[in-house]
Amino acid sequence: MYLYGASGHAKVIIDILKSQGVEVNGCIDDDPSKDRLAGYEVLHDADGCDPLIVSIGDNAIRKSIANRLTGHVFGTGVHVSAVVSPSSRIAEGTVVMPGAIVQADAVIGRHCIINTGATVDHECTIGDYVHISPNASLCGNVSVGEGTQIGAGSVVVPGVRIGRWSLICAGSVVTRDIPDYCIAAGNRCKVIKTMNKECCIPDFEGGDFESRVGCRRMFCLHNMKDLNYAA
Repeated sequence: MYLYGASGHAKVIIDILKSQGVEVNGCIDDDPSKDRLAGYEVLHDADGCDPLIVSIGDNAIRKSIANRLTGHVFGTGVHVSAVVSPSSRIAEGTVVMPGAIVQADAVIGRHCIINTGATVDHECTIGDYVHISPNASLCGNVSVGEGTQIGAGSVVVPGVRIGRWSLICAGSVVTRDIPDYCIAAGNRCKVIKTMNKECCIPDFEGGDFESRVGCRRMFCLHNMKDLNYAA
């Protein structure tokens, strides 16, 4: 298995693959200054590197790179300490980290991150490029749209629908549906900001991708600095 992205996130995935007994062949990165990561060679061209996992934490960048890698075969990584129901479905490119739980009939999309200690309960539907952060808990029948991040330690009650390319801030308790392209926070969770669509989605027509990703990061950081989001 090859990892596209030579960073701290890749180090965690290396540990996941080792726990499964999967051979790690090396890493790939666009940064020419990187030559080794965790003892593995860093390549700068993905030609002939299959299967691979896009080992980048940022959802938008992960989607952009996955879209560039047409024709490649994507693998998955599930740590041996994770509990994954045999009736669940996990799509290509997704990683399930130590201590995570994926329950019966849950459906996890492509290139997702189910992070350390996160729980995805029965019949949840998780869209592509989603990140369920450490110790977040999704109760049964929750739906999360493409590209959304559920912040660390958040709880989503049964049946809630969360839209595409949104951010649920850490420690939130989500008791009602959340729309697309927004930042939501608190207990009870509410929308605190609406984001410009073109700052969220890597394949949105017009504008430079890197600028849009940078804009989204700055938008989030600026609006979280002095935020008191207790409901």
